Amino acid sequence: MLAAIAQVLRADPAAAAQPDVAAWWARWRDRAARAATPAAQAIAGGFDADRVGWAFAAGYQAALRRLCPDLPAGSIAALCVTEEAGNRPRDIATRLVPLEPAEGGGWRLTGAKRWTTLGPAGSLLLVAARLTDAAEGAEGAEGVEGKRGARPRLKVARVPVPAPGLSVEPMAGIGFVPEVPHARLRFDGVAVAADALLPGDGYDAVVKPFRTIEDLHVTLALLAYLLREARARRWPAAIAERLAALMLLLAELGAAPPDDAAMQVALEGALQLAHALYAEAGTLFAAAGADDPAAARWARDQPLFAVARAARALRAERAWQRLQPT
Repeated sequence: MLAAIAQVLRADPAAAAQPDVAAWWARWRDRAARAATPAAQAIAGGFDADRVGWAFAAGYQAALRRLCPDLPAGSIAALCVTEEAGNRPRDIATRLVPLEPAEGGGWRLTGAKRWTTLGPAGSLLLVAARLTDAAEGAEGAEGVEGKRGARPRLKVARVPVPAPGLSVEPMAGIGFVPEVPHARLRFDGVAVAADALLPGDGYDAVVKPFRTIEDLHVTLALLAYLLREARARRWPAAIAERLAALMLLLAELGAAPPDDAAMQVALEGALQLAHALYAEAGTLFAAAGADDPAAARWARDQPLFAVARAARALRAERAWQRLQPT
């Protein structure tokens, strides 16, 4: 990982303009192909980004590849969890129904999702869906931990884009990182191949760990973006040094299992250090004046750093509880 950090410490800090998703994706795909790990992909993509939005997108794609190492290199992937009712397992109404052998086997996917990150540009969707009673039998399982009446059993299905029965509707932009599009998705009996389900329970093996993986890789990318800005703007060397040190720590944490309690406690500390650096960078950006486009975007995008703050605090609290002697 030192090689990835050394690269961004010596590379030209001038940023190429990336006016849209297509321009960003072409550059990220090229850099990701040369990176040895998802953490290195996040660092390379964040450093190459000309704004927070593309750093976030780079970290998000890297996180998905840490979660699913066999994702196609040429696909913009998206994890599709949130629905009208929310993103908890009991909120998921999208359903997988098993098809009879006479119908060709596999599954039929029906339901709707919203706030799918990069959804309008996505070419591979990872869709969290509830198994019907018939599907529970086809899977050879009851509920989670075999308990009927427990939270619904979820699976995550790979769905290529386009697909018959799939509709993608861009959502209105939000006030921060507006460059990153979101979509509403509707699945009207979309055919899912028999081998297109990710292994394990969709919540325990995919949705829950992704929250930790995403936090880590997006933060890595944002720190790499700030490192490029720090070098380009000739901010004090001490800032670049702290950014590099924190990136190395996060990359090390990224190699640990995402459900490890000690890792989650250390990650919370690392995220607090990252937020302190964001605040310091904000002061330096503000000194550049309102006419500086990057400074204006940084101020606009501040709400991104508060997303899921309560969930992160709860994760750390529960990690501390798991570390206590029994």
